[in-house]
Amino acid sequence: MGAKTPAKTPVSVLVVIHTPALDVLLLERTARPGFWQSVTGSREGAESLAETAVREVAEETGIVCSTDRLAHWRLSNRFEILPLWRARYADGVTHNVEHVFSLCVAADTPVVIAPDEHRDWRWLPWREAAAACFSWTNRDAILMLGLEAPPLNGC
Repeated sequence: MGAKTPAKTPVSVLVVIHTPALDVLLLERTARPGFWQSVTGSREGAESLAETAVREVAEETGIVCSTDRLAHWRLSNRFEILPLWRARYADGVTHNVEHVFSLCVAADTPVVIAPDEHRDWRWLPWREAAAACFSWTNRDAILMLGLEAPPLNGC
C-alpha cells in the first residue's frame, strides 16, 4: 500500500503575472477544461508566502523569479474550497485563505506550463483576463490590477 499524500494546507497564494501593458497570463486547468486562472498554490511546510509564490510561479510557468520581484498586495481572501478539491485537505477543512501577489514580466517572457496541472496558457488584456477567470478572487485581483496600476503592478 502506498504512502498517503499529506493533506494540503488551507493557506495559498494567487500570483497575477502580467506585462507592463497589463496583458495577464492565464492557465487552463488540466483536470477542468475551461477553468482559466492565474498561478495558484498552497504553502508547503515553513515557507513564507513569498517563497510559496516564487515556487508556484516556477512550477506552473517555468518563470524563475526572486521574492523581491513580487508585489505583495497585503490582501487575502477567504473562500469555500470547491467540493471536488476538498479531498486534498484534512477532514473537515472547507475554507482556504489566499494571499495575493503580482509579478510583472516582459511581454516576450517564455512560458512552460506543467502538463499535470495545466493544458494551455494565453496572454489576455486585463479586462478580458478577468472575465475569463472561473474564480471570483482571481477576477477581482485582475480588475484591481487594471484599475489601480501602477501601485499594485510592480512594473
